[in-house]
Amino acid sequence: MTKITVSADCGNAPKREFLKEINIAFAKGNLDFMTESVTDQIVWNIIGDKKIEGKEKFTEELKKMTTEKASELILDRILTHGREGAVSGIMKMQSGKKYAFSDFYEFSGAKDEKVKSITSYVIEI
Repeated sequence: MTKITVSADCGNAPKREFLKEINIAFAKGNLDFMTESVTDQIVWNIIGDKKIEGKEKFTEELKKMTTEKASELILDRILTHGREGAVSGIMKMQSGKKYAFSDFYEFSGAKDEKVKSITSYVIEI
């Protein structure tokens, strides 16, 4: 089971809640939620590593990444404004590895929760 820790907020921001849920889905390996939450033309740029384009390749990459399970997810900050959002935190893996991350999201519209692009910065700590 993955332990989830999220910093407190005002609770009045639907996109903030959505970004929390998409990060929890990633940590728990919920591929269905992840793939349903992105556009068909998703672009995921993992800085210094790779750029993934399209939902099919996005799903393939998620399958590879979720072979190692997270033991804990700590979400320090979740920010949203209009068509953009950002999340930073730490993911601890069952293997003992720890990663600090910052993800920047672009939504397909101001009212739409489908993710159009993600830019990820990930550092093993």
